[in-house]
Amino acid sequence: MARKVYIDNKPLEDALGLLFRRLEEAGFFAWETEEIDVVDALGRITAAPVSARRSSPHYSASAMDGIAVRAEETYAASETSPVRLQRGKQFIEVDTGDCVPREFDAVIMIEEVNFPDEDTAEIIAPAIPWQHIRSVGEDVIASQMIVPALYCLRPYEIGALLTSGVRKVRVVKQPRVGIIPTGTELVEPGGRELAPGQIMESNSQMLAGLCREWGAIPYRYPIVVDDRKLIKEAVLKCADSSDIIVVCSGSSAGREDFTASIVSEVGELLVHGLATRPGKPAILGLVGNKPVIGVPGYPVSAALVFELLARPIIYRKQGREVPSQPRMEARLSRKLASAMGVDEFVLVNLGMVGGQLLAYPLSRGAGITTSLVRSDGVIRVHRGTEGFEAGQTVEVELRRPSETIQKTVVTIGSHDLALDWLGNILNLKHGIRLTSTNVGSMGGLVALRRRETHFAGIHLLDPASGEYNVSYIRRYLAGEKVKLVNLVKRQQGLLVQKGNPLGIRGLQDLVRKGVRFVNRQKGAGTRILLDYLLGEKGIDPELINGYGREEFTHLAVAAAVQSDTADAGMGIYASARALDLDFIPVAEERYDLCFLPGLLDGPVYDKILEVIASEEFRCEVEQFGGYDLSLSGQVIWESD
Repeated sequence: MARKVYIDNKPLEDALGLLFRRLEEAGFFAWETEEIDVVDALGRITAAPVSARRSSPHYSASAMDGIAVRAEETYAASETSPVRLQRGKQFIEVDTGDCVPREFDAVIMIEEVNFPDEDTAEIIAPAIPWQHIRSVGEDVIASQMIVPALYCLRPYEIGALLTSGVRKVRVVKQPRVGIIPTGTELVEPGGRELAPGQIMESNSQMLAGLCREWGAIPYRYPIVVDDRKLIKEAVLKCADSSDIIVVCSGSSAGREDFTASIVSEVGELLVHGLATRPGKPAILGLVGNKPVIGVPGYPVSAALVFELLARPIIYRKQGREVPSQPRMEARLSRKLASAMGVDEFVLVNLGMVGGQLLAYPLSRGAGITTSLVRSDGVIRVHRGTEGFEAGQTVEVELRRPSETIQKTVVTIGSHDLALDWLGNILNLKHGIRLTSTNVGSMGGLVALRRRETHFAGIHLLDPASGEYNVSYIRRYLAGEKVKLVNLVKRQQGLLVQKGNPLGIRGLQDLVRKGVRFVNRQKGAGTRILLDYLLGEKGIDPELINGYGREEFTHLAVAAAVQSDTADAGMGIYASARALDLDFIPVAEERYDLCFLPGLLDGPVYDKILEVIASEEFRCEVEQFGGYDLSLSGQVIWESD
């Protein structure tokens, strides 16, 4: 069968409009209902109005601890002329919630009663008829509507329904979403090691979690290998038992991407190709008058397509409107270019720096799962525009509570594992979230100069003096009030594969034939240190195979060596230990945090220094090895 490339490049609103028209025609959105116990109805949607079966309270109830009396027998009471009442005949004692017998019509609070003896109550103020008595139906009257149809039941409604005698409630059935993961390369989650070319299947579980958040019931099918017949059988089976069919991956135009042709064969293919980025290879179709959504294999694309396409269907199937997400305006930290023909969705971090909310675009790679974890919100770049300029105000749809964003501290600069533990302890001890962006030490100083970060992690060696950081601060932050605080001192060296199979002993071996190197990016302190050491030894960087290949973190360098795509890289000992590599020490360096005090209020700055100097931080970081914490938390230098 000949392969078909994209049929469409359809705008999102047109694709959804087409699908919803067809589903309306097919009667897909007609409600299915079921009756369930009220105690199991949290979060469910009522299919019809629910009325009280009994009044609450259903008897005259005392609203106070006190005595029940006949009001007319108390009218003469005053401070100068107390009235005495006889137990049993003129009053009875009642507690809150007790039934008040019909012969009494008022309750006097126990605090306002004196008992001269066991059978006598003395009062000094008259009672008003029906004071402190809850009348029948004060809360709800039998037959009164408690909640209307299409109402989401919260804990309060559960309590009210039970109080009013309702034990069963008719609700809209939760949509059943069948999720079929496909791909010969996929492996079920487990403890075994993955062979090259194998991928842990996680997208289906991510999408299942989103289904639950939106009120649907996910059914995750076993992995189906890239076999057209088997995928077709799975789709037909899913269509028999689910309301919505979701096929994970296989939506593109590769040799083993069968989803579009299968939907065409067993149903109707409506859309193949959205004008969105990421998510272009998405599929929409119908099988048995049920919607089929084909999501791309990359996790960011899969999540976006599922949110854009499945979410409105799931909500509409329950008779609900898609809830609007909170939005905030933020200033963009850097230029954001975009293709004009698509709607692009860009994940961002957010932080309040110097009184301004800033948006920091995250990696736009469709396979970067961690960008979904880290993101605070998303910016939509509408098609027909070329993006946004740095400093431009943009609207951000939030994915995290604004209160969390207000408590976020931003650090931009060089990468170090100790920053992760600093952030973890700050969150545990003080509720402060630390987000970091790894752009190298020079990038951190530039971000500080632009007032785009609270502080920067730096380790910049001055080749002339052999000192760290101060000369660069004088140059790039001239005239600023700066504090330089030590985080750690650390070992830098060559990361090589376990057992050092190539026998690499030092920098001079990097020029050997067959040795593949992976470098850090320009402006990184590690790159500056490497260039300094190469210059000392008279080694020409052009002779190093891979000198121009760049990674942005120590762990990324270590991963390249571990995966055998490089034989050596420059990095810190902790990253070698983390990925079980051998380490050849080259130099010790000082890794400092550079603060502009005006960008971070005093209490937060103090808490950061407190954590750095704490025994808990010391113990966590020392476990990695290769660190010296003798200066940690000390102010190394302050500008005049």
